[in-house]
Amino acid sequence: MKYRKATIGGAVSAALEVRADGIQVLRSTESLGAYPERITDRLEQWAREVPDRSFVAKRLNGGDWRRISYAEMLQRAQAVGQALVNRGLSAERPVVILSDNDLEHLTLVMGALWVGVPHATISSAYSVIAQDYGKLRHIIDTLKPGLVFASHGGPYARAIQACVGTDVEVVLTEGQIESRQTTRFDALLDTPLSASAVAAHARVNADTIAKFMFTSGSTKNPKGVVVTQRMWCANQQMLRQCMAFLAEEPPVLVDWLPWNHTFGGNHNVGITLYNGGTLYIDDGKPTPKGIAETLRNLREIQPTVYFNVPKGFDEIATAMNTDDALRESLFKRVQAFMCGGAGISQASWNLMDQHAERTVGERIRIIGGLGMTETAPSCTFVLGTDARAGYIGLPCPGVDVKLVPQGDKPGDKTEVRFRGPNVMPGYWRDPDNTALAFDEEGYYCTGDAVTFVDPQEPTKGLMFNGRIAEDFKLSTATFVSVGPLKASIVALGAPLVQDAVITGLNRDEVGALVFPRVEECRQLAGLRDTATATEVLRHPKVVAFFQALADKLWQAGTGSANRVARLHPMSEPPSIDKGEITDKGSINQRNVLTHRAALVDALYDGSVDGLILPRR
Repeated sequence: MKYRKATIGGAVSAALEVRADGIQVLRSTESLGAYPERITDRLEQWAREVPDRSFVAKRLNGGDWRRISYAEMLQRAQAVGQALVNRGLSAERPVVILSDNDLEHLTLVMGALWVGVPHATISSAYSVIAQDYGKLRHIIDTLKPGLVFASHGGPYARAIQACVGTDVEVVLTEGQIESRQTTRFDALLDTPLSASAVAAHARVNADTIAKFMFTSGSTKNPKGVVVTQRMWCANQQMLRQCMAFLAEEPPVLVDWLPWNHTFGGNHNVGITLYNGGTLYIDDGKPTPKGIAETLRNLREIQPTVYFNVPKGFDEIATAMNTDDALRESLFKRVQAFMCGGAGISQASWNLMDQHAERTVGERIRIIGGLGMTETAPSCTFVLGTDARAGYIGLPCPGVDVKLVPQGDKPGDKTEVRFRGPNVMPGYWRDPDNTALAFDEEGYYCTGDAVTFVDPQEPTKGLMFNGRIAEDFKLSTATFVSVGPLKASIVALGAPLVQDAVITGLNRDEVGALVFPRVEECRQLAGLRDTATATEVLRHPKVVAFFQALADKLWQAGTGSANRVARLHPMSEPPSIDKGEITDKGSINQRNVLTHRAALVDALYDGSVDGLILPRR
């Protein structure tokens, strides 16, 4: 099969060490190249070499693009950095950012980085969607910020009033907060540069904290990951070696991924800055309604590399069925696609391949890997044309990958652990969780399970095998491997299934709570937008679809551990307040089961409305 000839070099082979105790270690055969001590060294480099090139752009009020060049961003960063120094901010009094991706947000980030003041971008959902502010309050209490920024007073006023002390300065781009004095962001930009900021910049080194990034807090309160300058710069050099085309042509990204997540905030912003590219901030979202803006942007801007989450690729692949202009623009010069947060479904992968072949006569590589907030993020990459959904590949240059068996019985899982310059020193003000995060050799313990694509040829790479903590035993003591089972449900249920939560702990058989794509179900049913989720799911066509899915899952099972014996499509969406879902759309198995325990009981006693049993 013909693929676009993108220069994808490095991290394609690894050496394997097998220890006597069964532990294995994979190391890339390519050494990690040199990288700068500070990520803003790249900002200064591009401001010198290509001062007029756009670093970042965003539509103003949905209209034309407002662009900021590298030279302009350096000037803005220096002014803002001086303002932060004047306020005496530091790791003990960092900057907290509450709002979504925009030009002022990125300017504040660059200014903080330039003078070595750590910042933390917090999920906007914790302020504008959450009702109890529990996670936001925990983060504010942990960081004790000296300055809090939001784009507009209106949407963030209630959260700020509830969680931010009156002794903390609040900076807004526009708007105001009743009964609270605030500072306009323009005032930071008007700060004249002086020797104190220049001296602060000179003190920034590889060990300086660049930012705090908070985990999703899916099982407990969010943990503050310390991201150093070394971590970020080293990981960007790894990516540059893995995706060599980044060095051959300045990358162009069209990206919505939120900067409070490591994929958007470290990976994608970093790729743009490190390689002198241009980032077009996409105000779209991977939802039936929000995707329209993403599609509009992709028709206008041709990315050289494109990143999204599984739902985003699902929406784009479906839209291209009837949108020739979108296909022509997206495939014009893109060198690779990459899915973050979770693996792209094989159904969407196949559809992307079909669209590429139809449009440009060749496929575009869909690359993948494994990374996390604690590793800045990338640790492994799969780059070859033989990649499939679930493949995570081999270690990036500079990363040691340790594979630790979690038992000595057939079917027991293997945990993957990472060590390298991109791995965090620990969690901020959290020595207990820091100690638990590392093993005796200093490897970060991920809790993720992997297997070899081919045990006879380990250098073909690794496959993701779910979260170890999600797995459970049936009443028969048979282990249920949740990850592969969820993937099977999503694949067989495409395009009407978004995710699934597997049930059956200490019970006789496996069940599934299925989170449907309600809009796709509504289209199948031919119902109007006014129809409720319950009405949609009760429509005969939708019921028939899920009955067929239950039948397929039953037939596909080979035993009690992977045979779904009961299924329930969920009309109530997962709750962000309860930690059932992140703002990026990832479902947390444990929290759903905890908060919906009564529903699980009803699933097994047969009293739940909408229960679907397979025809055996």
